[in-house]
Amino acid sequence: MDIKKPFVVGAGIMGAGVGQLCAQKGYEVTVVDISEEIVEKAKGKVRAGLSRRVEKGKITQDEMESVLSRMNWSTDLDLAKESDFVVEAASENLGVKKEIFKKLDFICLPETILATNTTALSVSEVASATSRADKVIGMHFFNPAVIMKLVEIIRGEKTSEETIATAKKFAENLGKIPITTSKEAPAGIVSRVLGGLLNEAAVVYSEGIASPEDIDEAMKLGAGLPMGPLALIDMIGLDIHLAKMETLYEKFKDERYKPPEVIRKMVAEGKLGKKSGEGFYKY
Repeated sequence: MDIKKPFVVGAGIMGAGVGQLCAQKGYEVTVVDISEEIVEKAKGKVRAGLSRRVEKGKITQDEMESVLSRMNWSTDLDLAKESDFVVEAASENLGVKKEIFKKLDFICLPETILATNTTALSVSEVASATSRADKVIGMHFFNPAVIMKLVEIIRGEKTSEETIATAKKFAENLGKIPITTSKEAPAGIVSRVLGGLLNEAAVVYSEGIASPEDIDEAMKLGAGLPMGPLALIDMIGLDIHLAKMETLYEKFKDERYKPPEVIRKMVAEGKLGKKSGEGFYKY
């Protein structure tokens, strides 16, 4: 099955990024969210990001306008009826995702594949809200979606091999390298392995062992990481990291995934990272 009209639910950092990626690869794509304010904000960010690429000589003005012309923005979920592949990138909340998938199941054509960009939730639990569990799959893009090469393809218990093959092919068409889990795996590969590391970096900071700058520099120099763990949490969003760790801790009861108190405190204070202007760093 060749994908012709992708559709993205959620116009946050990830959803807008996936939408932009689709448009850059020649797809006509629709991105929706619940309010005009959110949609307009996302639209402005995409245009601003492309404008910076024009200024740096990476793309031409015509190329930018071409990408933007292929991006349709709306608050109308019913437009998904015209799509053959939906990527959901809403908030990391099982209830919210199940409600979206229930609606999509009713709106979309029977053959439409529904993918969730969840980082920690069960694909099967999301799929349980639909009558097409064989066509529901986890498709985890990484931030920024237009740059990061990996897409984790995470199967649910009933995801068909045909759905997996289509999702992998779609990821490849977007210029990504898909890695597929052998079985259902909440949080996939990267989030499971990385979660404990990010938590421990936050603990080291909270214990006053070193500054965020020194912790990050030490991990880059000593562990070969391209980005320091605290800077990475800021980029992900402390609230997103917290939600993901809460889900994993509840699922596995493993202390490695228990969210550090410093993360909870910072989220309560509104220090969410880059998107709020302050996290472990100020922006």
